[in-house]
Amino acid sequence: MTTPTDTRCCPPVTEAALDEEAAQRLAGVFAALGDPVRLRLFSLIASRPDGSCACDLVGPLGRSQPTVSHHLRALHEAGLVDRERQGRWIWYSVHPEALLEAATLINC
Repeated sequence: MTTPTDTRCCPPVTEAALDEEAAQRLAGVFAALGDPVRLRLFSLIASRPDGSCACDLVGPLGRSQPTVSHHLRALHEAGLVDRERQGRWIWYSVHPEALLEAATLINC
């Protein structure tokens, strides 16, 4: 049987120090989620298993469309969300392994 710890990319900080590549990658994830708007945006996307259209995220956040797009780009660049164009719209979904590495790192 495979457990979540079998698929981790790096050990928890209590077991080994991070290498440069892992530190850079995880810093990007934590920086992206360190912004309250991005964290809320990520949770809105994660709460919808079929994904979310960018146009449907403006209202719940109470931010302008350009601001939402900026934050969505930051989440995508950090590897937290995937995006797919469907006609005129872009749909976002949580990257399946998005938080596994970060959770493993801090799970003591």
